[in-house]
Amino acid sequence: MQVIKAVFDSFGVPILAGVFVVLFLIESKFQLRRRVQNRWKRIVINSILSIPAFLLLRLLFIPVMVWLAIKNQTWQIGLNYMLDLPTVVSAMVAFLSLDYSNYLWHILLHRLPVLWRFHLVHHTDLDLDITTAFRFHFGEMIGSVLFRGAAIVLIGASPFMVLIYEIVFEAATQFHHSNIKMPFRMERLLNLFIVTPRMHGIHHSIIKRETDSNYAVIFSVWDRLHRTVRLNVPQDKIVTGVPAYRDEKELTIGNLLILPFTKIRPWLTRLSRHPSEEGNEQRDCLHR
Repeated sequence: MQVIKAVFDSFGVPILAGVFVVLFLIESKFQLRRRVQNRWKRIVINSILSIPAFLLLRLLFIPVMVWLAIKNQTWQIGLNYMLDLPTVVSAMVAFLSLDYSNYLWHILLHRLPVLWRFHLVHHTDLDLDITTAFRFHFGEMIGSVLFRGAAIVLIGASPFMVLIYEIVFEAATQFHHSNIKMPFRMERLLNLFIVTPRMHGIHHSIIKRETDSNYAVIFSVWDRLHRTVRLNVPQDKIVTGVPAYRDEKELTIGNLLILPFTKIRPWLTRLSRHPSEEGNEQRDCLHR
């Protein structure tokens, strides 16, 4: 489809590549969380794991999403077609609604056992940096086609907005997974509107109630609205990963690819923070 080549391939891919290079270089110099694994070993593992997901993104996910949006111009199903808004307002509604749908999708990835099997691969990373943004099992990408495709139809998003959102979505995912230590006041201000590295770092904690928070992708408002936000957790106290999958020797490319098809170990619920830290972690205030 020509719109994919014109918007995503010619416009989006160079931007996303540039975002990756810039964030990679910045996190190399200004590190937020101390690493526990060899960086280059993780780069190899996460890069190879990402290849099937990247191929499915470009060859399956994006074509199907755009095709549905094009078909829906004939069907005229969904919120935007019902409201008949001005073009600019319609685009804003579509963008916000798509982001909200991804917030809901992220919750389902954690709450439904069949989806968690695949999303678990992403959370088993023992460090969190920009390469984690690509550490997704291809099965999760396949599953997202159904949910996100339905969301596009129900929202009534145009093909152009589907592609623009996807570009921003991918850039935001790179940003909030990065290990960048930003000036604290700047990040606190940004976090009033968007998901930042400190906010998303809490989501990758081995503490279950911390993992079960901060589901938003672009706009942080969804977590605030649904009371799933958790911000007041010191970054130096966050241990990244999943308690039952902490053995680095197990986290090989082969094991991670077959992980969703094995017996999934239960989360170790006994892990918690000191009682003195309870009660303050959900304050709407980002912690250093």
